[in-house]
Amino acid sequence: MADAKIYTASTTAPVNIAVIKYWGKRDTKLNLPTNSSLSVTLSQDDLRTHTTAACSSQFSADSLILNGEPQDVSGARQQACFRELRSLRAALEAADPSLPKLSTLPLKIVSENNFPTAAGLASSAAGFAALVRAIADLYQLPQSPTELSRIARQGSGSACRSLFGGYVSWEQGEAANGSDSLALEVAPASHWPQMRAAILVVSAAKKGVSSTSGMQATVATSALFPHRANVVVPERMVQMKQAIRDRDFETFADLTMRDSNQFHAVCLDTSPPIFYMNDVSRAAIRVVEEINRLAGKRVAAYTFDAGPNAVVYYLDENEDLVLGSLKGGLKGVPGWRASVTAEGVQGLDQGLLEPLKEGITRVILTSVGSGPVSVQESLVGADGAVVRK
Repeated sequence: MADAKIYTASTTAPVNIAVIKYWGKRDTKLNLPTNSSLSVTLSQDDLRTHTTAACSSQFSADSLILNGEPQDVSGARQQACFRELRSLRAALEAADPSLPKLSTLPLKIVSENNFPTAAGLASSAAGFAALVRAIADLYQLPQSPTELSRIARQGSGSACRSLFGGYVSWEQGEAANGSDSLALEVAPASHWPQMRAAILVVSAAKKGVSSTSGMQATVATSALFPHRANVVVPERMVQMKQAIRDRDFETFADLTMRDSNQFHAVCLDTSPPIFYMNDVSRAAIRVVEEINRLAGKRVAAYTFDAGPNAVVYYLDENEDLVLGSLKGGLKGVPGWRASVTAEGVQGLDQGLLEPLKEGITRVILTSVGSGPVSVQESLVGADGAVVRK
């Protein structure tokens, strides 16, 4: 009799926000980047993807349900992850014939985000990291996070960084097959736990130009891009790793803001130009720059991924200065903690906050956090049906 058991494993995975940006691919099929990148993994208490991977002979075909909606799994990115993970499981089964033949069974993946999808909040990074980690747990694979990062990278480039907590680099590598393009831990969250982040959500709408198409256009048309990829980023990677090891926030902040600005400069230099930031985004930049000027040092650092939302990094010791200043203009916006009561830096022109009042819809306060975590809560029931939350 065929094995009709439903096998499951569940995990949660974090969002990561890059401080040295990944932008541009030298191989679109394998998601091989034109430059290395470095990110901060954010706490899953605030931003996470919860994914259950299940397999059974009861399922008719591979499927994926995201936030209650069926998704197409025939795409190259999903199929690459499924194929690579099945191959690793098949090798275990060949070495130990007593193992159930899970590699031959259809997969059902059920995933839920607790944040807006495709709005510049790194949803694909958390999503593919959770998918790969959950299937790896389902298959009881022995591979390390770095080894699994090669697979997650093929689903979404920045997903490889979400397989670690803390401060993570994605080394671009040189091999044509991508074997050395992988994620490495620069430092665990415990090395610099004082790092905080305030995400100013400008828009939860799906962005107009996807990251994938935007990267291809930039690589093909931007005259500035080769200098960024070949000269600027390699130098900044070395400097940023050292700043993290030294817990040097001033250098961390300077590099973070410069790299965000240059990333968006090459987007603007693309033909036709790509605009991920808007007037509210630029207003947030002006506010952060003024907070730093009035504080007499860099106490906050803005960065923007491929979307209009501002991520502001700061240390907990400067929370009153940074959050107090921002909250002064955004008191009616949801997401603030009651403990944020300070007025912020003295002398801040409240007029600078006016554009934020109109454009910020939500604030997410978070911190540096851990990598994927195995959980008991399953999104697939014992009968194989999706469990509704």
